[in-house]
This record gives sequence, C-alpha cells and structure tokens, in this order.
Amino acid sequence: MFPFDSTAFSAAWNAHDLDTIMAMSSDDCEFHSAAGSDPRGTVYVGPDAVRAAYATLFAALPDAQWSDSRSTPIGENRVLTEWRFIATKPDGTELKVDGLDVLELSNGKVKIKNSFRKSII
Repeated sequence: MFPFDSTAFSAAWNAHDLDTIMAMSSDDCEFHSAAGSDPRGTVYVGPDAVRAAYATLFAALPDAQWSDSRSTPIGENRVLTEWRFIATKPDGTELKVDGLDVLELSNGKVKIKNSFRKSII
C-alpha cells in the first residue's frame, strides 16, 4: 500500500486545515509555488515558511477549493496530483485554472510540494 494518503491531503487543503497539512509535511519541507522570480517559482523552505505561505494563500482567497483531484503515485517517493483550482479574486471575479503538484515524499510525508498551473491571459 502506498504510504501517503493523497485523499486526506486534498481534503485538508479544501478545508484550509493548516495543522493537518503541516502534520502531513516533513520537518524539512519545501513549497515551490507556481509563480515567482525564480524559475522554480517562489521557494519556501522549512515548516514555518511553508505554513506562512499557505496561510497567506488561504487569507487572500478564502473560498479557494481544489476540485476534480486525481492522484497518481510515481515510484515510491513521488505523487502527481492533478486538480482544478477555483476561487474568487478580491475584485469579485472567479479564478478557475487547472494545475498539478509534484509531491516528493520522505517517510510518507510531503518533503517538496512543487506546484504548476495554467495561466489565464
């Protein structure tokens, strides 16, 4: 059996449950966001920085949801999670984009969450 519960991880994201998300993350976790000045996006290193980045996202888009999730194990230590992100932007317009995360695991926890998404032009 695969040692990572992607259904619980997705549910924690949709609930904006930082405690559960961080409990499912390793002590040396990283978050590589989909945008930023670095080719990898903005990179947050360590649980405090990762938690703060996630909290900022939830505060900026309080109705954010990840729907149509589908997870596929890739080897023993990676999971590909595809999703549709839906949220209301501060100006009231709906944001709806498809994306994916490549999750690198360590001891059954997320070590690196590397996010990719479509851009709306």
